[in-house]
Amino acid sequence: MQVDQDKLNAFMGKFVADIGAAAHGVTVLIGEKLGLFKAMAAGGPMTPAELATKAGCAERYVREWLAAQAASGFAEYAPATGKYHLSPEQAFALADESSPAYVPGAYYVLSSLWKDEPRIAESVQSGKGMGWHEHHADLFVGTEKFFRPGYVANLVGSWLPALDGVEARLQSGGTIADVGCGHGVTSVLMAQAYPKSRITGFDFHRPSIERARAVAEAAGVADRCTFEVAPAKGFPGKDYDLVTFFDCLHDMGDPTGAAAHVYKSLKPGGTWMIVEPFAHDSTEQNLNPVGRVFYAASLCVCCPASLSQEVGAALGAQAGEARISDVVRKGGFKKVRRAAETPFNMVLEARK
Repeated sequence: MQVDQDKLNAFMGKFVADIGAAAHGVTVLIGEKLGLFKAMAAGGPMTPAELATKAGCAERYVREWLAAQAASGFAEYAPATGKYHLSPEQAFALADESSPAYVPGAYYVLSSLWKDEPRIAESVQSGKGMGWHEHHADLFVGTEKFFRPGYVANLVGSWLPALDGVEARLQSGGTIADVGCGHGVTSVLMAQAYPKSRITGFDFHRPSIERARAVAEAAGVADRCTFEVAPAKGFPGKDYDLVTFFDCLHDMGDPTGAAAHVYKSLKPGGTWMIVEPFAHDSTEQNLNPVGRVFYAASLCVCCPASLSQEVGAALGAQAGEARISDVVRKGGFKKVRRAAETPFNMVLEARK
């Protein structure tokens, strides 16, 4: 084997960067769980001892934690004073849970992938599936925390207004089925934005439904935002003005069957909004940082989830607009268009 030394050195440099990022992820999750980032954002420049006192942690560990953040560019260090601080941008992304750029939730997801790795490897070898409900609880916490900022930033402000006539219908009082609702973040956001509308969230995972009910209660919208355990191919109700699927159609075993059920559940003139991970239609177009994240998630979560169900279509998190649109049309819909997009999501509008 002939090895190009320059190419090998470049690859090893990439490896060092990647292994550093993987190891650093543990420190980010620790910082999120123990409130270290929030304490830094609220307190200004601090020594390790000052941050340890403020956050209720041990100084020796905090000293190492802070150095790790500075080495990774997640905090700033001033050698002259020995103090650390978060820049406004770092604080916006690491300490403000209301921020559209809040990122620590992703590290809960990564935590679950490492914890589930033995089972995932078994699935890769055997071809068997692994249901969402079989993953570590960190996956559910991380999904809520990671996806929520994007939904807060886009759902009411740009995605729903991009649909033809939907916003006006919801403002006057419409009915919504939010399928695959998980912890209910999107259902509650719509209930808050459109108080005259009624939203029912559906998910097959009972613990998620119980969590969603608590979220709606805490938000004060439980009177018009309810939740039920039901599958995508069998959720109850009909004559909905709007049916929504947020980042879940590609996880389903029989997405075409789900599409057909949505078709039957909508009233004439109703709309199906499908939010999916952003992807181009060819693999080579997705070989980029966003695709890197989604292909890894697809291997570990999305494909196993689909393969654990009947049909097992395994569309994957990088299915792309053409494949998703084909599924929608096979379910009976005549009109499908891309209504909006972000670097992480594409929003499709389907009509009869």
